[in-house]
Amino acid sequence: MKTKLNQSVGQPSPFTPGISKAIVRDHALKLYREKLRHSGHLTLADWVLAERDLLSQQDTEGLLAR
Repeated sequence: MKTKLNQSVGQPSPFTPGISKAIVRDHALKLYREKLRHSGHLTLADWVLAERDLLSQQDTEGLLAR
């Protein structure tokens, strides 16, 4: 069954071990402040992109433990 990625969803659990929902939520709020102001919700794709962006940012800053 196919699902649409543009449907509003609750925050999913992060895919990356060691990353909490709260950290992803804070980062997503910074990224999507304008979108949330207009629509009030994020899609699954938004949550995944926020987590990926957060990991990329942490990796660039050297904060991600390997």
